[in-house]
Amino acid sequence: MSDIHKINSVTEYNNSVGQETLHPLISVIDFAKTEPFAFVKAQMNFYAIFLKDIKCGNITYGINNYDYEEGTLIFISPGQVYGIESNGEKRQASGTAILFHPDLIHGTSLGKTIDNYSFFSYEVNEALHLSARERELINQCIDNINFELQHAIDTHSKELIVSYLELFLKYSKRFYERQFVTRNHVNKDVLARFENILKDYFTSEQPLISGLPSVRYCADKLFISPNYLGDLLKKETGKSAQEHIQLKMIDVAKEKIFDTEKSISEIAYELGFKHPQHFTRMFKKQVGISPNEYRNMN
Repeated sequence: MSDIHKINSVTEYNNSVGQETLHPLISVIDFAKTEPFAFVKAQMNFYAIFLKDIKCGNITYGINNYDYEEGTLIFISPGQVYGIESNGEKRQASGTAILFHPDLIHGTSLGKTIDNYSFFSYEVNEALHLSARERELINQCIDNINFELQHAIDTHSKELIVSYLELFLKYSKRFYERQFVTRNHVNKDVLARFENILKDYFTSEQPLISGLPSVRYCADKLFISPNYLGDLLKKETGKSAQEHIQLKMIDVAKEKIFDTEKSISEIAYELGFKHPQHFTRMFKKQVGISPNEYRNMN
C-alpha cells in the first residue's frame, strides 16, 4: 500500500508543487505552470477542487465513462484521502486546482452552508463532468478568484474571494443536479439495485445480527458514497436514503404482522430493533396506528 502524505496547510501544498503562496488560506494553481512533481496519495486538512482537462484513469478509485469531454471537477473535503498511482517518477501535471482552508470561510455565509455542498464527500469516481458552457462559467469564477489573489489585499479581499468561491460551488451544485438528470438510465439501475439490497437484507438473518441496515452499508454494496446515494435518491424520488430504508422496513413489517403466531416483540427483534417499543413508535409514526392496531384492523 502506498504511503499517505499528510498536508496540513495550503502553503505546504504550494511548496510541494513550486507554487507561490499569495494568500495563506486559499490558492489557485495552474498545474501547467508548476514544476514537475511525483504524484502521491495525500490526506489534506483543507478543501480541494481539481479541474481536470483530460481523462485521468490513474486517479485512485478510477474514473468511469465520461458524459462530457470538456473537463471534470473533483471535490475533496478536509481529511479525505486523495491520490494518484505513481512509481515516484516526477511528471508535469495538467489542469487547475483551488485549495482553501476552513479558516477562510469561518464567520461567512459560505461557512454556514458548506455542509450543503455534499459533493465534497463524494468518491473520486463520482466526479462532475462539465459541458463546454459549464466549463466557461467555472473558469470565470476561477479567474475572478485569481484576480483577487493577484490584487493587493485590502478590506474587501476576503469578502470578494469567498463570494466568488460560493458562486463557484452554487454552479457546481446546479451542474451536479443536471448530471443526475442526464444520467437517468444509470440512476434507475442504482435505484433497482438499492431496492434489491434492502429486500435481500430483510429476508436474511442480517437484521437479527446487525440491526437495521445503514445508509453506508447500502452505499458500500452499490460501490458509491453515502452522500452520492442520498443526493441521487433525493433527486429521483424526493426521499432520503434513510426514509427509503424505513419505508422498506415498514413494508416488511406489515407482511410479518399478518403472521399471528408471532408477537409484535418477536417481529421487532427480527427486523433489527433491540427494543420493541422503538419499532412500535416508528411504525405508528409511518402508518398512523400501532402494529397491534394494524394487526386487529386486518
